[in-house]
Amino acid sequence: MADKFSDIGKIEAIEQLYRLSAYNPVSGLSYRSGGGVVASASRMFLEGLDFNLVYFPLKHLGYKCVVSTVGELYARMAHPKLLNVVLGVSAKLDFEQVKELWLGITVAAKEHGFEAVNLDLQPSANGLYVSVAVTGETLLLTDKRRMAAKSKDLICVSGSLGAAYLGLQVLERGAREFTEKGVQPDMSAYKMLVGEYLRPSLDSGIVSHLEELEIYPPYGYFVTRGLADAVKRLTRDSGLGAKIYADKIPFEGNSFALGKELDMDPISAAMNGGDDNRLLFVVPILHLEKFRRDFQTFDVIGHLAQPEVGDVLVTPEGVEFPMKSQGWPEGSAQ
Repeated sequence: MADKFSDIGKIEAIEQLYRLSAYNPVSGLSYRSGGGVVASASRMFLEGLDFNLVYFPLKHLGYKCVVSTVGELYARMAHPKLLNVVLGVSAKLDFEQVKELWLGITVAAKEHGFEAVNLDLQPSANGLYVSVAVTGETLLLTDKRRMAAKSKDLICVSGSLGAAYLGLQVLERGAREFTEKGVQPDMSAYKMLVGEYLRPSLDSGIVSHLEELEIYPPYGYFVTRGLADAVKRLTRDSGLGAKIYADKIPFEGNSFALGKELDMDPISAAMNGGDDNRLLFVVPILHLEKFRRDFQTFDVIGHLAQPEVGDVLVTPEGVEFPMKSQGWPEGSAQ
């Protein structure tokens, strides 16, 4: 019979979880700054809203929660230092399941170089929740060398867009089929898309690699709520316009086949779908050749422009459409 939290107790449960990891228990988190710029980010993941345990393996969920937060540090050229995790656990989860979740968290923490991890457990009356807060540091030299962005600087993204959202649709469709027919659906044709949603990956060495090559992006954003949201934040922060070319947006190979099945436009999924966990950097045009040579997983999808351009999506025929993104009133990016 699986262990229950009521039999173990909170303190013993936390100690057992730490014994499964490469980290030691800590009372509060702090680190000695080397004089750089401290960056932080946090996210809350709620069962039923951000994930569905019907098809989401707990180990993958723990891993994704860390990756989906640490990307905000990389976008700001910060090196991860501290990770703080709070798990809200309901009575329907036993201790073995929480171990799986914690294993995914600590695998990601180690992979991304966190020096310390703090864990707390709290009761939850409405399912599982995972709260993740990360702290990192941008080197002072890196921060000083980030120059002002200019019109014609390039907008680059670290991989396919829209894939995670399409993968989620595959999983949701499979869950409905299982409920209605009692048969496990075959999702093998869309393994890559499903994988982008369940277990996204980020290059843990991206910041160090950029620093080694002396490439300092003036702006960086973590794409988790669609490309349009990230581009609108860029134009707001830089005071410049931006052109994104629809035929330059990278997609997983079978995104359009699935889009046809679902009656869903993959370009719309990329622009507003969310959950992609990609990095978007502005790269000075003088560094284009060096960037292309050493960062081949990135695609150039557009460029900055004069402020009056606004933020537009350019079709292959050259027609420009103003970008729309959920949560942004018209004209609010400028």
